[in-house]
Amino acid sequence: MKTQTFDFKSVLKTSLLAGGILIYLALVGLLTAFLDRDIIYKTLSLSFALVLINNFVFGYIAAQHNSEHKWGTAIGIGVILGIVSTAMLSVLVLISEPLNMREMFVNASPTLVKALTFENENIVQGLLPLVLMGTASSVLGAVTFVLPPLWRKVLLAALIAVLAIGTLEELVSDVVTNIFKLFGNKRAAKPALKFFFGRKGWSVNGAIIMFVAAAVGSYLWNWRGSVVKEKIGALPKTAQRNLRIGTLIFLFAVAIFLPNILGGYLSEILVTVAIFTLMGFGLNIVVGFAGLLDLGYVAFFAIGAYTMGVLTSTQLSQTTELVSFGWNFWAALPIAVGMAVLWGILLGVPVLRMRGDYLAIVTLGFGEIIRVLALSNFLQPKIGGAQGILGIAKPTIPWFGGAIVLKSSLELYYLVVVAAALAAFVSWRLRDSRAGRSWMAMREDEDVAEAMGINLIKTKLLAFATGAGFSGLAGAIFAAKLTSIYPHSFNLLISINVLSLIIVGGVGSLPGVVVGGLVLVGLPELLREFSEFRMLIFGALLVTMMLVKPEGFWPAATQKRELHAGDEVEPTPTPEAA
Repeated sequence: MKTQTFDFKSVLKTSLLAGGILIYLALVGLLTAFLDRDIIYKTLSLSFALVLINNFVFGYIAAQHNSEHKWGTAIGIGVILGIVSTAMLSVLVLISEPLNMREMFVNASPTLVKALTFENENIVQGLLPLVLMGTASSVLGAVTFVLPPLWRKVLLAALIAVLAIGTLEELVSDVVTNIFKLFGNKRAAKPALKFFFGRKGWSVNGAIIMFVAAAVGSYLWNWRGSVVKEKIGALPKTAQRNLRIGTLIFLFAVAIFLPNILGGYLSEILVTVAIFTLMGFGLNIVVGFAGLLDLGYVAFFAIGAYTMGVLTSTQLSQTTELVSFGWNFWAALPIAVGMAVLWGILLGVPVLRMRGDYLAIVTLGFGEIIRVLALSNFLQPKIGGAQGILGIAKPTIPWFGGAIVLKSSLELYYLVVVAAALAAFVSWRLRDSRAGRSWMAMREDEDVAEAMGINLIKTKLLAFATGAGFSGLAGAIFAAKLTSIYPHSFNLLISINVLSLIIVGGVGSLPGVVVGGLVLVGLPELLREFSEFRMLIFGALLVTMMLVKPEGFWPAATQKRELHAGDEVEPTPTPEAA
């Protein structure tokens, strides 16, 4: 039988880390930058929300490492962590002016002191609410861990919903307005938004309603979700097929009206996410299915884009010697994809015997070679060099003797989503095919796969060619979307981002690619309101996610089993079994 444990040394280390992060947030300016940005209007600012979130998370972690589901232990851990962490922040406030810390840390300013002391002239008395709030938050985090799993999930889901929507209140308000407008009742949007939201963030009533709604929804899903899945699994095959068809029809209908609901800005973000998701499906074949680490994937993206640019541009730079072909988008598209596939095969030939880090270095070099060539004076007369290619043709759709030009993000959305859906379908069919099984066998062990009769040369080249084709398709659409391309648009960071979204979503998982694209590409765009701090917030979220869920948000079943192989606990033998 497990006994209650309390490792004071571990709790103290976690408390010091929590306090150190609070000091860091203060010194980089996060705790003063968003004093006027409310999560709950006139009740909780984003600055103080960061303090509470920090202590909640570390309270949860400390209880996870020290408590065997005992309430008393969890409360004690939360109290210690809250007092220590906020005391460290309080010491910073007390010494910032006497030591004139602003000479080195510009954000250790009177504004910070006033904010953390609630503008109380007596600094010590002003810091007391900060300590109490921080301690209460850490106690809540520690107690959350010792709750039964169902209630823990319910509470976390409700808190995350309130914080997320309160942070993105402006975007949510636009979406709600568009929904009312879509159903022809635009006037009703204003009073509804006024009830749920203040000028910035939730109203108190709106926050309470959202908390309760999210909690009820999470409770029902976690309580009855498995039962619903079992009932669906027990249905006849015909009924399951009809259900899948109905679901697809519903999703198709949602996809059609989604741009009208989201509006221009969010549709632009969604188009960018779809382009990266399309690339992600291709790299997922190379890395996730075949196990070939490719860091030069951006090269095929660039090849597809430049092929589309050369074939369709009507405004080539004056320094180029190339005569404009003047093709339309649809005529150039297969050529762009074909060129990317060809270069994928050409890259695959010299690296057939390379594995792991060596393969990554070679592909990285290939990606940089393509970028440097695009930027070089050698190819400037042909593809424009640093001046790039302008006047790339937009996609057009024939319509009653004329043509509709897809100009805006609302129009391009359909093209990009169809391309991503096609890539997802092809990836899904390949995954369970003979080629897909060969890729997965090669990923596990190339020597064993070869001994089983798998042709490694053919299998690797097929993976490189397929992945390159998807990337070339994304590059062609990217060029048509912007109507201009430059070498600096195809740097190493593109490859890193696509690889990261696969890892974040779940290596080898097709739904994981979509989720990874939304998180890794969409989230930084949604956080643009926070200017230079958005990447700091985004990076912190990524680090937390990889620590908590290293297999990704939506991992493939195989990957999940591999990462959690040691998590299974042997059942305790019963007296009868003994």
